[in-house]
Amino acid sequence: MITAIVFIQTDVARIPEVAEQIAALDGVSEVYSVTGELDLVALVRVRRHEEIADVVADRLNKVDGVLSTETHIAFQAFSKHDLESAFALGAETPND
Repeated sequence: MITAIVFIQTDVARIPEVAEQIAALDGVSEVYSVTGELDLVALVRVRRHEEIADVVADRLNKVDGVLSTETHIAFQAFSKHDLESAFALGAETPND
């Protein structure tokens, strides 16, 4: 799984609507509203590098209200969470 972290500047008056539209895009796993110079941070998780361009350049950048983006590709995860299994297609969920 390839992870891209996308920093997004938006029309400030439209942050919630823009965030919801971005979160609905295939390949976008999470969108956060943040403080500081950025307005939103999105996590894009795809199987192939070529898909990053599909998600970011072809769809995310075209959401009305997105002013600019800066994309960073993750090299290695240092998390205790097993993200690969969490996002695996057809993953079984444990019964309560």
